[in-house]
Amino acid sequence: MSTLAADMREIGVRARAAARALANAEAAARTAGLEAMARQLIAQSDAILTANARDVARAKAAGLAESFIDRLLLDAERLGAIAEGVRVVAALPDPVGETLAEWTRPNGLKIARVRTPIGVIGMIFESRPNVAADAGALALRAGNAIVLRGGGDGLDSVTAIVAALRAGLSEAGMPADAIQSVPSADRGAVGLLLAGLDGSIDVIVPRGGKSLVARVQAEARVPVFAHLEGICHTYIHAGADLAKAVAITANAKMRRVSVCGATETLLIDRVVAAQMLPPIAAELVRLGCELRGDSEARAIVNMAVAEEADWRTEYLAPILSVRVVDDLDAAIAHIAAYGSQHTDCIVTEDGTAAARFLRDVDSAIVLHNASTQFADGGEFGFGAEIGIATGRLHARGPVGAEQLTTFKYVVRGDGQIR
Repeated sequence: MSTLAADMREIGVRARAAARALANAEAAARTAGLEAMARQLIAQSDAILTANARDVARAKAAGLAESFIDRLLLDAERLGAIAEGVRVVAALPDPVGETLAEWTRPNGLKIARVRTPIGVIGMIFESRPNVAADAGALALRAGNAIVLRGGGDGLDSVTAIVAALRAGLSEAGMPADAIQSVPSADRGAVGLLLAGLDGSIDVIVPRGGKSLVARVQAEARVPVFAHLEGICHTYIHAGADLAKAVAITANAKMRRVSVCGATETLLIDRVVAAQMLPPIAAELVRLGCELRGDSEARAIVNMAVAEEADWRTEYLAPILSVRVVDDLDAAIAHIAAYGSQHTDCIVTEDGTAAARFLRDVDSAIVLHNASTQFADGGEFGFGAEIGIATGRLHARGPVGAEQLTTFKYVVRGDGQIR
C-alpha cells in the first residue's frame, strides 16, 4: 500500500471512530464544541491569516485570476464572519434524536422514526477556505465526522482553519478527529475519497466547478450530494407586477453573477412582453448585463441573438438569455427541457398560476415573487450550507445540518412475536 493510501485509510479509521463518539454525545456537548471552534478561529487568527497569505502569494505568482484570488483571500473581517457563522450553527436546534413520526400498531408495537447522523462525510471543494469551517460546523451539529479535501491552491489556509477547529473540539472534550483535512495536494487523494476509504466514507459532497462535480458524480463509489449546474429561470407571467418583475429579475441575475442561484434565462409571457421587457432590459443593461434573445425578444428590445446552446448554458457571468413564451404551460415546458432542476421562479400576482408553477416545476427550489439568489442555506435559516443538491433522494436544495442526517426506526414491544 502506498504512503498516501495508508495515510488516507488511517484518516478514515479515525473519522469513523470519532463519528461513533459524536453520535452518542449529548446535544449540549456538540454545542459546546461548536462554540469552542468559533473561539479558536479568532484565537488562532494570526496563524490562519499568515497561512492564507502564503496561499495568496502563490496564487498571484501563478497568475491566477483576480476573481479566484478574491475567493481565496482572508482578512480579519472575513475570518470574523467565518467564526460568526460557526456561532450561528451552534445556536441551531440539534437535529440528532428528533422523533420525526411515531405510531402504535394494532398488536401494540410502538414505532418511532428517529433522526440519526449519517456518519462520516467526505467533502471535496475548491478555492474558498471558509467552506472548511462551514462544512465542519454543519457536520458536527448533525453528529457527523467529516474529512475535508480542499484545492491545492488553498492548502495552507484550510490546514490552519482545520487546526483551529480541532483545537476547539479538544477544548470542549470532543474528539478532534471529527474534523480532518487531507494534508496533501496529491490528486490521488481525491480518488481514494471517491472510493470511500475502505468503507469509512458514507457520503461525498463536492463543491466547486462543473468539472469537479462531474468527476465526483462519475467516479464516486458512495452516495453524492451535489448539483452539476445551476441553469436557473425567472418567468414573468402575464399577471406579474411590473415593479416586482424589474426588481426581481435584476437581482436574480446581477446581484452576484457567479453563484449557482443566479438566473441564466428570463422567460416572459407574450401578452406582456411588449410592456414589461423594455424596462426589465433597460435595468439589466444599466447594471452591465449582456442580453441574448429569441426573435420575438429581439423585435421588442435590441439584443444579441440567442442560439440553441444559450438555453442550456450556465453563464456565471453578466449574460442573460431571453425567450418570449406563449403562456404558463410553455414556460414550464421550457424549464423541463432546458433547466438543471436547481432553482426557478415565477413572478405573478395570480395565485392560481403561482400554485401551478410551484407544483409542476420539478426543481430543488421553486419561488414565487422572490429572487433566485435566495437559493442559499443561510437565507433558508440553516446557518450555512455544505452545498446545494439537485438529486431526488434524501437531501435536496440547500444542504444544512438537518439534511446531513438520516433516520432509523425504533420499535418498542412487550413480548410480541410474529
